Amino acid sequence: MTGPLTGIRVLDLTAVASGPYATLQLADLGADVVKVEPPGGDTVRRAGPSPIPSMAAVHMAIGRNKRSIALDLKDPGAGRALVRLVERADVVIHNMRPAAAARLGVDAASVRIINPGAVHCAVVGFGSEGPYRDLPAYDDVIQAASGLAAAQSVNSDQPDSVRSIVADKVTGLLAFGAIASALFERERTGVARSVEVPMFETLVSFTLLEHLYGLTFEPPMGDQYYERVMAPDRRPLRTADGWMSVMFYDDKHWRVFFDIAGRPELADDIRFADHAARTAHSVELYALIAGVLPGRTTAEWLAAFHERDVPAMPMQSPADLLDDPHLRAVEMISTQQHPTVGAYHRVRGPLRFEPAADDVVAHPPRIGEHTVEVLRESGCTPVEIDELLARGAAVQA
Repeated sequence: MTGPLTGIRVLDLTAVASGPYATLQLADLGADVVKVEPPGGDTVRRAGPSPIPSMAAVHMAIGRNKRSIALDLKDPGAGRALVRLVERADVVIHNMRPAAAARLGVDAASVRIINPGAVHCAVVGFGSEGPYRDLPAYDDVIQAASGLAAAQSVNSDQPDSVRSIVADKVTGLLAFGAIASALFERERTGVARSVEVPMFETLVSFTLLEHLYGLTFEPPMGDQYYERVMAPDRRPLRTADGWMSVMFYDDKHWRVFFDIAGRPELADDIRFADHAARTAHSVELYALIAGVLPGRTTAEWLAAFHERDVPAMPMQSPADLLDDPHLRAVEMISTQQHPTVGAYHRVRGPLRFEPAADDVVAHPPRIGEHTVEVLRESGCTPVEIDELLARGAAVQA
């Protein structure tokens, strides 16, 4: 079996993380993703340790299953090659600012003229109809602007960010879903849409889902922020020998906890009688949990909680996950042998289809590893390819 997107050709003009994370999802499902990089490569190739130049850790994670073509798009000959690539694409995706995309001829209007059947996706920092549209955007500034960083900072005297490039990844996942939806519509109607996926608006939607809270109504019925999520002790908590998280959510879970904690009378306390009451008294409840967990080891708590169907897991570091028994059983992380990098850990995509697709994985490519191959497929002549390579407008690894 092949992946559900086998046969779909994606022209990937994205860089760094948000766009490349979207195209990683497409590539993992079988799409032929051709990533266009400048001759020096995407900057993400230098993000983290690297056994050889331009093959750093983050590229190894985000670059799999893609083909790399290195072109200087400011060169007229490379620009003509780009047009040929657009002509043959089912999807054209970029994360340039609007003016740069228009200058290179990969904005929605230009792509529509060259290839009306291509789905066009622009991953941008800010929506093109607003006053921020021309501002540069990276994960850090979007976390701050969207309210997400403020939410992380409520219980601290210093603002903080989520320790993950969550703005990039959430935006990439939304772009992936939008592209898949547009391809589905094209199959039904023959019409290919353009879609804009702005990071700022994406993270605002993501953050305000729960944190608009009392401000949802007019007049307001309370403050911003969902109380349960903001409780100071809503975090991994110390046990006798480590750290773990446990989640008591419904009435049954809380009765179990009050019983284990030796406080069965709290089940009848009006403060904890139902979900709304418990939410309003989240700080007290999480403090109670934090006071009880140090009385037993992590393993003892896990056994007690799992026996009674309460969600609980130990805290693990990224290094711990390499030896996690569940991840080993589902073959989530495997050791691969790259032809130039050597041995590396590959984390597969989490989706599993039935019937299962063949798990054929292309290693993360070197800069321009597929330049000549892709240019030939696009219709460039050998002379044109040789001229691009000779003047450095194209690079073949």
